[in-house]
Amino acid sequence: MIINHNITALNTHRQMGSAQNAQASSMEKLSSGLRINSAKDDAAGLAISEKMRGQIRGLEQATTNAQDGISFIQTAEGALNETHDILQRMRELAVQSANDTNTDTDRGELQKEVDQLAEEITRIANNTEFNSKSLLNGAVNASGEKAATFHIGANSNQNLSLTINAMDAKSLGVAGDKTVFNGTTAGNIDTATIADTKGAKVVDGAVLTFTYNAAGTVNGTGSQTAATVADTNVTNEAAALTATRTGAITTADAGNYRLEFTSPTAFKLQKETSTPGTYADVAGQTGTVGTAFTGIAGTSVNVAAATGGAYASGDTMSFTVTADTANAENVTITNAGGDQQVVAITDETASSLTVTAGDFAGVSIKLDAGQTLADLTAGDTVTVGSSTTASAAATFTSGAKSADAVAAKGIDISSQTAANTAITSINDAIENVSGERSKLGAVQNRLEHTINNLGTSAENLTAAESRIRDVDYAEAA
Repeated sequence: MIINHNITALNTHRQMGSAQNAQASSMEKLSSGLRINSAKDDAAGLAISEKMRGQIRGLEQATTNAQDGISFIQTAEGALNETHDILQRMRELAVQSANDTNTDTDRGELQKEVDQLAEEITRIANNTEFNSKSLLNGAVNASGEKAATFHIGANSNQNLSLTINAMDAKSLGVAGDKTVFNGTTAGNIDTATIADTKGAKVVDGAVLTFTYNAAGTVNGTGSQTAATVADTNVTNEAAALTATRTGAITTADAGNYRLEFTSPTAFKLQKETSTPGTYADVAGQTGTVGTAFTGIAGTSVNVAAATGGAYASGDTMSFTVTADTANAENVTITNAGGDQQVVAITDETASSLTVTAGDFAGVSIKLDAGQTLADLTAGDTVTVGSSTTASAAATFTSGAKSADAVAAKGIDISSQTAANTAITSINDAIENVSGERSKLGAVQNRLEHTINNLGTSAENLTAAESRIRDVDYAEAA
């Protein structure tokens, strides 16, 4: 007989506590529906199920991303559908203009509609947006590039990239040039009117092409930092080619500058010292001689009187001055006098270009897109002036790269020949738009399959996670 301890009572109390704990755990599981309510229930199972939950939620968000991608594509493709309709109308007008039953006046009226349609194509390209992101101007992503990336997976770098090319009239080849100078009066155009809103180059490199129908004279001057100067068709004008420095030189006795030819293919810039007639090299200012424009009749180029050396190259000569950082001062090459002389500035750091046409007859000046002249951006100025004589006749047209060339005309259908050429160009544009739409449609179909796969994966993963985490009511009861 035991007096101090009631073992039976202690056993009963322990058993009652265990029953209460088991009942509480069962009630917790039954009420929550979860087998694992805390890490103590199943530490490994909790870790596995949490990873699965992250995957499931990632798959669900990826599904939403893919759905947004489809909306993104549908917006772009819908705009291109209208572009297609406009191009078909432009082609119809070109076919009509190609018929020789039309007069020049008739074709002029047709041209007006083509111009408006080209502007509308460009407007659509510039204004089509999804969530404030431009879609059709060639700058889809934040870096101004034309590739969009859709994240369509639960993990990192599970992406799908889509490239959408620029679909403005210029990019499609159905926009014309803009005439800014008619040859009889001075013209001044602020390049902000043809500048790209993203700050891209207005003139993606362009060349002034001079076509002479009769004898005449064109004199020009250009100025810029670290310039590349093409001196075209200098005829027996050795003394006319001089180099002067402006901008950085402030002293009154700065002296003169000249180009010293060190070989038939190279030269350097020199500054006159305090001793008249004596010149010293300017650090960092060197250049090379090469062929510039071709196809313009002329004789030889002789720069002996101006430079101390001579070089004959038949038609043309180009002078390149390269400045280092410490000596990047403004170099001006001046070409005055003589027959049919032109100085064209071709470096990409110029802020302005000035072309002056003197007394001449039948001269046309055309700025051809896609070649190299200067990097002009919004706020810069292109100035063209001419003689007021009746014989002065020149045009200066800007083949602007920018999709925002608000005054750019549509493709030329003003003659039968031009209309036939336009039909081919419009056919190419239609094919380009068709290709872009086909690409968008293919990616849209892919995204729809992606959504189906993501849904299936999320469903199966949810079932697996449920087997780990959810309670079996029959067992828990």
